[in-house]
Amino acid sequence: MFVTVETAARTAPATVIVAIDGPSGTGKSSTSKAVAAKLGLSYLDTGAQYRAITWWMLSNGIDVQDGAAVATASAKPVIVSGTDPAAPTISVDGADAAGPIRTQQVTAAVSAVSAVPEVRARLTELQRTIASSAERGIVVEGRDIGTTVLPDADLKIFLTASPEARAARRSGELTGKEAADLASTREALVKRDAADSGRKTSPLAKAGDAVEVDTTELTLDQVIECVVTLIEEKQSA
Repeated sequence: MFVTVETAARTAPATVIVAIDGPSGTGKSSTSKAVAAKLGLSYLDTGAQYRAITWWMLSNGIDVQDGAAVATASAKPVIVSGTDPAAPTISVDGADAAGPIRTQQVTAAVSAVSAVPEVRARLTELQRTIASSAERGIVVEGRDIGTTVLPDADLKIFLTASPEARAARRSGELTGKEAADLASTREALVKRDAADSGRKTSPLAKAGDAVEVDTTELTLDQVIECVVTLIEEKQSA
């Protein structure tokens, strides 16, 4: 698991849009939130939005394996993302969804829902609107930010890590039986990687101009410092 300590706040020298992509378990969320907080930027977890719409589909009896049904229903839920990195929020139709979207049921279904073009088009538009309205700038994390959502981002970063390291980190976030079976966690991560990388619409991929950071042997603090330094170097160039 990542271990972090308090570090002094720094300030981004100018408005900046940062895209951070990568598969689950690489430290995207922890890194993105911490970097945004250190530099006084907004923060957006696009994965939470896909989980939110998936949770809504499951809660409303939509067959998530039926692409046509998902497409038809995709415009119905109202998804609102709070962009304060210290306390990011996600709501669906006015209800707090932060807890429900992290269940194993949602995790198992989110790739199928995310692969539906209408879902991606709807959320991509929402994500671009949020990013363009951030006054000082924003750190946006996801799986297609640098390639599709914000191809003109000032800085694109792609986080990677070995499947074993990712599984260990993800297991540390789970409880009970979910945390007990490291092998099944690794298998689930690899399976989702394949699904997300192989989908036709906006697959998980590293942008050609993205900086790749392998977090396998790094602490969270080291990853954060690396990203902050990359942003500062980009802005001073």
